[in-house]
Amino acid sequence: MLKNKVIVITGGAGLVGKAFIEAVAKNQAVAVIADIDMAKAEEVKSSFSSQLQKKIDIVELDITNKESILKAVKYLEDKYQRIDALVNNAYPRNKNYGKHFFDVEYEDFNENVSLHLGGYFNVSKHFAHYFVKQGGGNIINISSIYGLVAPRFEMYDGTNMTTPPEYAVIKAGLNHLTKYMAKYLKGNNIRVNTLSLGGILDAQPESFLSNYKSQCLNKGMLTPPDVIGSLVYLLSDNSLYVNGQNIIVDDGFTL
Repeated sequence: MLKNKVIVITGGAGLVGKAFIEAVAKNQAVAVIADIDMAKAEEVKSSFSSQLQKKIDIVELDITNKESILKAVKYLEDKYQRIDALVNNAYPRNKNYGKHFFDVEYEDFNENVSLHLGGYFNVSKHFAHYFVKQGGGNIINISSIYGLVAPRFEMYDGTNMTTPPEYAVIKAGLNHLTKYMAKYLKGNNIRVNTLSLGGILDAQPESFLSNYKSQCLNKGMLTPPDVIGSLVYLLSDNSLYVNGQNIIVDDGFTL
């Protein structure tokens, strides 16, 4: 479905990013791991078959740094003469991230919003500028169910987990940034959409998994392969006229 496209995935060396890279490469596109951790990016690439590795490239990218972004764009333009899509999937956060509402300091709140939401804006701005010159492009922002509904804090009873306030603000802001960009870029053959994911399985406590599943229709927590079909659809020409939308993959959690 993606044959010969060049697709950049920020945070491509992460848990979900790795699944995205694999899906894109298997669909015959060039899958670009754009990550700040080059060692991890190399490790992810080497974990795939030698045949799949031929469809995977790596570029160093700090989403908070303009020069890093421009350097990555230039590298890809010089090598492939085009970039078809950007998937904003990175998950930057500072060392104090993950605290409960009353424990979050003002400075940490601001820094995490800046790193994550600001970083997505930063990458999108510079890639969109390239897409305008190119004559088209595709941006997909990876968001979350907690950009849509209030956290269900009762699910965390008996664990040390929570949803930090920054996360909810970041993802809600990202959902609207998608609409803003889609409308602002009107007439440039650039589409911008959001993919909002439900919880992804990652060694969470059993009590939480049970509580979470009770809020869903069938499976409960998802695994990365559960969400790649929707990503491939948004990246493909089958969704050419899907623009400014939010596709939710959450097993009914937000109902």
